Amino acid sequence: MRTLFAVGTFGLLSACSTLPDPDPNQAWIDLARDDDTSLHAVQVDERDWADNRYFEVPPGSHELTVRYQFPVSPSNIGPVDEPLWRDCQLNLTFKDFSAGQRYSLQAGSIGLHPWVKLYDGQQKLISQGLPAGCQRT
Repeated sequence: MRTLFAVGTFGLLSACSTLPDPDPNQAWIDLARDDDTSLHAVQVDERDWADNRYFEVPPGSHELTVRYQFPVSPSNIGPVDEPLWRDCQLNLTFKDFSAGQRYSLQAGSIGLHPWVKLYDGQQKLISQGLPAGCQRT
């Protein structure tokens, strides 16, 4: 009975974690994940996006909004023992998304300052975003 429960639970979890197949008539944007940070899809063109794991947009110009949570090490903020966690939204605009193409959106930080970059399928940098606001968590 326990084995059946474990197999069923694993099946449900793996079904929940799979991404849908990309639509060849849309542009697909993967979000690069990191163990120490959190990056989530939030909005496309100022409209809420339903799945926080990726973006899929029609060809053309779009503004993507992501939520990026990251730690700032104590050496960057003064005499404290624990990292300061920042919760930021960043906006990135790209004018030439193409149908059937895959893109990669990566986020990072330098000290307190987050950044977001968009790469094409050949890992060429094609756009950079700007912070839209941050807070402590």
